[in-house]
Amino acid sequence: MTTAQTQELDVQPTPLALLLLGREADPKSERGVECPGDLPSPSDPDLVERARKAKEKLGDKVFVLGHHYQRDEVIQFADVTGDSFKLARDAAARPEAEYIVFCGVHFMAESADILTSDDQKVVLPDLAAGCSMADMATAEQVAECWDVLTEAGIAEQVVPVSYMNSSADIKAFTGKHGGTICTSSNAKRALDWAFEQGEPSTTKVLFLPDQHLGRNTAVRDMGMSLEDCVLYNPHKPNGGLTADELRAAKMILWRGHCSVHGRFSLDSVRDVRERIPGVNVLVHPECKNEVVAAADYVGSTEYIIKALEAAPAGSKWAIGTELNLVRRLANRFAPEGKEIVFLDKTVCFCSTMNRIDLPHLVWALESLAEGNLVNRIEVDKETEAFAKLALERMLALP
Repeated sequence: MTTAQTQELDVQPTPLALLLLGREADPKSERGVECPGDLPSPSDPDLVERARKAKEKLGDKVFVLGHHYQRDEVIQFADVTGDSFKLARDAAARPEAEYIVFCGVHFMAESADILTSDDQKVVLPDLAAGCSMADMATAEQVAECWDVLTEAGIAEQVVPVSYMNSSADIKAFTGKHGGTICTSSNAKRALDWAFEQGEPSTTKVLFLPDQHLGRNTAVRDMGMSLEDCVLYNPHKPNGGLTADELRAAKMILWRGHCSVHGRFSLDSVRDVRERIPGVNVLVHPECKNEVVAAADYVGSTEYIIKALEAAPAGSKWAIGTELNLVRRLANRFAPEGKEIVFLDKTVCFCSTMNRIDLPHLVWALESLAEGNLVNRIEVDKETEAFAKLALERMLALP
């Protein structure tokens, strides 16, 4: 990002900017950072042409998916763009594509593998492109949580609802235990369905792994109170909760969050309202409850895009979501006289999403064009079966 672009969005780079751009590694939390080959230099002036030629050589054999949070340098080569579940479904609708190159993060590529045919191969250009939120709930931790719920005598009353931003293992756990998956767009419908699976007065939901989406949906959209929600911390004995607290709760929220959306604060909202009179504050439901409560509009990534498309010329907007998308929207709607700024005053990229850069994409496409399958994401059959069951329940939601 250039200095002019950051000034345009009213943000200031921080010392962490290079890390957030995906140029550094954290071996304690990431799946891997090495490519089994020579990664092109980011300064190679021919990268765009190399990507174009490799994609052209592959023809219909490759289908490139680009998540909204990807860099512009990558998005330009995407055949379709969208949120994670839309992209996975788009891949399944292209059975003629032998290779699905997913420019997103690990759990998204897993979902694509679950929904596509056995003949299709899903590739993630950089295996280090994980998701900090998804990594906050491991299969072992969730199994231990279920044991805690069983010991409290309530497991039979609990329906798991897992956010799409979760690993295949968590989706499989959800399917195996009678639950469903949700997106940020249909979370209320998923929770309505879950509470209909038993007695309304006793049924509970274990919401994984994003506490904020679960809390915001329950309180803002379903009329529950904050007291109806308890927070299960997998790093504390019994989740840091007593059996009585678990029995009294309607929503058992996993202690997970999005590192991007979780950074927006009430001060961010107050500050932007002072600086830009008449501004509309539009945030993603992964933001904290107090931020959502103070915003004018709340919705998924697709909702944010559609709201700005429908906004009148001359309107002013502060957006609380990932910076790559906000920057792209600001540039797109500037000719229409719409002023769009980033809600926070400091740079806030999704650090792992940004690991999919042009050198990694070129490396993946050229490898495939040469007949070398790299970085394949493959979910084992048992996990796939239960995860697919949970996804199918979501697709069947009214």
